[in-house]
Amino acid sequence: MARPTEAQRIEQANEEAALVFFREALSSLPDPRRRQGIRYPLASVAVIALMAMVCGADNAEEMQDWGEANAEWLDGILELPHGTPTQDVFLSVFAALDPAAFRSVFLSWMELLRFRLRVLDKHIAVDGKTSRRSFDTATGRLAIHTVSAWLSDEGLVLGQLKTADKSNEITAIPELLRVIDLRGATVTIDAMGCQTQIARTIIQGAGHYLLAVKDNQPALHRDVVATFAEATDERVRSIDEHPRPAIERFEETDKGHGRIEKRTVELCRDLGWMMTAERWAGLGYLVKVTRERTVLSTDKSSTETAYYIGSDACVTASRVAHHIRRHWAIESELHWVLDMAFREDEARHRARHLAQNFTTLRHFCLNLLKRCPDRRVGIAATRKRAGWDHDYLLRILTSEAG
Repeated sequence: MARPTEAQRIEQANEEAALVFFREALSSLPDPRRRQGIRYPLASVAVIALMAMVCGADNAEEMQDWGEANAEWLDGILELPHGTPTQDVFLSVFAALDPAAFRSVFLSWMELLRFRLRVLDKHIAVDGKTSRRSFDTATGRLAIHTVSAWLSDEGLVLGQLKTADKSNEITAIPELLRVIDLRGATVTIDAMGCQTQIARTIIQGAGHYLLAVKDNQPALHRDVVATFAEATDERVRSIDEHPRPAIERFEETDKGHGRIEKRTVELCRDLGWMMTAERWAGLGYLVKVTRERTVLSTDKSSTETAYYIGSDACVTASRVAHHIRRHWAIESELHWVLDMAFREDEARHRARHLAQNFTTLRHFCLNLLKRCPDRRVGIAATRKRAGWDHDYLLRILTSEAG
């Protein structure tokens, strides 16, 4: 019998590393099935689902097809006494799997992959997304809405949580933030997340907040608007009046998409005009952002103003501008990618916990693809290459595990 070549030994070592890695990552996942009659080990089902999705399979039928096409190779690295799973197996397992337990494995997996990054001075954007086709009219089930925490500088999902059927992001965001390491990070949230409890949760986690302020907090909104109005009031003040608030400014101009946009960020650390300051844990500054847009084709201009509150007393106006601008990366780099590369809005996963667990599975895949060290093309093209090349797939799955 011929001895294996060096290349064959390296390939075998990679496959063994992948198997050990997956077993460790999935060891804490409880199997929801009855012990009698189990034909497919839970770890094997989950690993094949993950591999198949990395390679472009977006639903259970495609996972079955991918597994059958790679059955001989999979049989060498996974326990498959009855062959590769069918689509019914994938559907039944992920419908029954406890979403909280699967999310916990997701966080553990990130740690095994050394995704547990130091978030000092990092930016975490928090936002929600609805899986539009996950509703079920027959049973009255609403489409699931998931809140995600996005580490914008690294392009990674730190965690996600489904909102309660009759609740909203206000209750889900604190739960999500409590399981994330916030130390030294700045968390940005839109006006829905401008809540005293959410601000307190971030401060308790040793992080900083930067929250959009709108009319859902009318007293706070009036205070912030009044403070900046006082800052621009040029009247001569009497000696016993509170002095005019000092303002730090930062301006930047961008040209693109047929328009020019000038953004002026004004930062005020003087909270003396605030009647509601004591309600907001750690409040350190107020922000006013003025955006002036000019459409080049028509030469028409428009102006809009937005307000924010923040807690980092040492932050600069330019850094605040960066955080506000990068907050919307969660739309273009996470939500848009999930819709376009993973076809999430077309997914019709409805039974029990299927939609939640497939959302977690997509986040697994996206993080792995984002962290691939030699990725030179977009997510969709990278998924295709992984489907064509087993070695490349293993590099995606284990590149950060060693």
